[in-house]
Amino acid sequence: MNETIASKKQNLFYILCSIFVTNAIIAEVIGAKIFSVTDLFGITTQTGLLSKVNMSAGVVNWPIVFITSDIINEYYGRQGVKRVSYMTALMIAYSFFIIYIATALPPAQFWLDINKGSGNINTSFGIIFRQGMGIIVGSILAFLVGQILDSMVFHRLRIATNNKYIWLRVTVSTLFSQLIDSFIVIFIAFYLFGNFTFEQVVAVGTTNYVYKSILAVSLTPLVYLAHNIIEKYLGKEAHKKLIDDATFTKK
Repeated sequence: MNETIASKKQNLFYILCSIFVTNAIIAEVIGAKIFSVTDLFGITTQTGLLSKVNMSAGVVNWPIVFITSDIINEYYGRQGVKRVSYMTALMIAYSFFIIYIATALPPAQFWLDINKGSGNINTSFGIIFRQGMGIIVGSILAFLVGQILDSMVFHRLRIATNNKYIWLRVTVSTLFSQLIDSFIVIFIAFYLFGNFTFEQVVAVGTTNYVYKSILAVSLTPLVYLAHNIIEKYLGKEAHKKLIDDATFTKK
C-alpha cells in the first residue's frame, strides 16, 4: 500500500525528530568529559597554544544535531524547530533526573568488590554523572538559546534569498548560533557550577567553536544530500510545497 503525502511528511518529521533528540541527549550526557585534542592526534608540544587544545566530548556527535536542526527548519519551519527543541530540552532534563536517581541508589557490595581494582566504582560513577548534573542548567539554556537563534537566522536568510543558496543559510545560522552556545554552556557548566578558571572557559569554548565552525562548513554537502533524498521520497511537487509552506506560512 502506497504512503500518502501526508503520511510521508509525518514519517519524515518523526525520523528527523528521533535523530535530533537521540543525538542531543547523548551529547549532553557525554559532555561532562573534557578530552585532549593534542593527545588524540599525537601532538607532543608542551608549550604554546597547541598544548592547551581541549574540547568537551559532546562535540563528537553535536554536528549531527545542528545539521538535523537545519533540515527540520528547511521543511517544517521555525515552529518545527521550536517544537522539537522544547521537547528535547524536557527529555534532557528528564534524562538527568533519572541519572540523579541512579547515582543515589545504594551500590551492591559484590559490584564494589569485583570492581575494586578500579577504586571505588560507585564514587567514580557518582562523580562522572553528578558532574553531568552540575551542567544541566548550562547545557539546557545553551541548547535552547542556540536553537532559537539558529532557527531565526536560518529563516530570515531563506526569506532574503527567496529559498536560494542553502549553503548560505545553513552555514551562517550555525556559525552564529554556535558562537553563543559554545561559550554559554562552558561558562555556566564549568565556571559557575564547576572549577574552571575563566582562562580555561575561553580556551575550551574557543576550541569547541572553531571545531563546530569547521564542521558547519565541511558537512554542508550532507544537507544537500538529505535534500535530494527527501525530494525523491516526497516527490518534487510535495517537496516544493513543504518548503514553501515552511518559508512563507506565518505562524
